[in-house]
Amino acid sequence: MFGTRTVLRTLLCGLCLGLGALGAADAQAKCSRVIQVPVAPIGQSVLIEGDNIGGIYPELLRGLTDKEACSFAFSEVPRARLEMLFETGRADLLIPASKTPRRDANGTFVALVQNRATLLSLPSNRPAIKSLRELMDHSALKVALVRGFDYGPAYQELVNVLGKQGRLILDVDAVSVARLLKAGTADVTIMAPTILAGAVQDDERVRDLQDRLRVEPLEELPWGYSGVYLSNTALNPQDRATLLDALERTARSGEVWKAFQRFYSPTILKGSIRPL
Repeated sequence: MFGTRTVLRTLLCGLCLGLGALGAADAQAKCSRVIQVPVAPIGQSVLIEGDNIGGIYPELLRGLTDKEACSFAFSEVPRARLEMLFETGRADLLIPASKTPRRDANGTFVALVQNRATLLSLPSNRPAIKSLRELMDHSALKVALVRGFDYGPAYQELVNVLGKQGRLILDVDAVSVARLLKAGTADVTIMAPTILAGAVQDDERVRDLQDRLRVEPLEELPWGYSGVYLSNTALNPQDRATLLDALERTARSGEVWKAFQRFYSPTILKGSIRPL
């Protein structure tokens, strides 16, 4: 999976250098303790092999270490458990994460890019699906989703309906969903195209799907925001303020968008990620 890791870290140097050039920060600003960041693999945003954790967002945080005098400890957990840890105040950050009302109840959000989840599938003669309602009514289609993903109330309603219809398959990550699509066990999935495209390009079992994805926007899932949540309970006010200031400056720099441009084709980005 980490065949591209060396290239990734090299290219991400631009991100780290960009963060270092954001302007002088308060030299006294520092975090009172190591910031705990549980993560799950998600495209090129978070890459994990054994004890090695990299990708766009871990490197972003590492780029803040010297500048802000904050240290980050990364640990791998399944995506669904990651959400639970954040909701119960046992994770300092939730990254990356789409902005949703449910998450707003537990954290302070900093937008880093705009994102959009879409319907994804392999090429077929199936008529286009333009809404979640059409998908609910298309009873012949099996839908595979990543457990713990959340794209807002309309998405959560879909999860509930599909579960009652017996058409829902929940799996642990995007690679697992890609394998279900390839095997024909599932017909479609919903996530940001960069997540699925980024996952398959590093896994030889499904790499051949990379240029075959059918992307269909859904009316109920418009463009929104993706970034990082800072826990309202796990972080003390000083640490939260320090991280909030640093991440807001990072957002204004545009370096996260530039990092996405390095790792994804314009075709995939067009329907998935765009700058603030």
